[in-house]
Amino acid sequence: MKKIILFVLLATFTFASSTFSDPQPTFEKPRRVVFQLFDSDVSKVNHNLSSIYNILKEYPSETLKIVVVTYGNGMRALRKDYDKATLNRITSLMEYDVEFIGCINTMETMKWNEDEFIDDVSYVQAGIVELIERKVAGYVGIIAY
Repeated sequence: MKKIILFVLLATFTFASSTFSDPQPTFEKPRRVVFQLFDSDVSKVNHNLSSIYNILKEYPSETLKIVVVTYGNGMRALRKDYDKATLNRITSLMEYDVEFIGCINTMETMKWNEDEFIDDVSYVQAGIVELIERKVAGYVGIIAY
């Protein structure tokens, strides 16, 4: 009897997968997620990158749109002189169509220019405003700590 119970428990956990709420995500109406990244602590940044990878594993790629808005100290995570392993993870996520958006206001305050950042980053004047507008447009907001 114990073996049967153990088998049922293992089978339940082995074959468990996420269930999606209605309306189901589709190509026409994907799940839209916006992460806000305002801290450059390497362990925090990597924790959030891992969360993004976990989301990507669960949703079919055509039913998901992820955007990471960086501003303030979080902009450091996109600089070419940041932690190399973390930058590799970020560029890998870009290959999966995760969009990284940087804040021009932060760059101007810190006297940074686009050449100091990795390729394929998009820029907006105010990162915090972009975050607000994405949420208004229906994106689910994730605060990256």
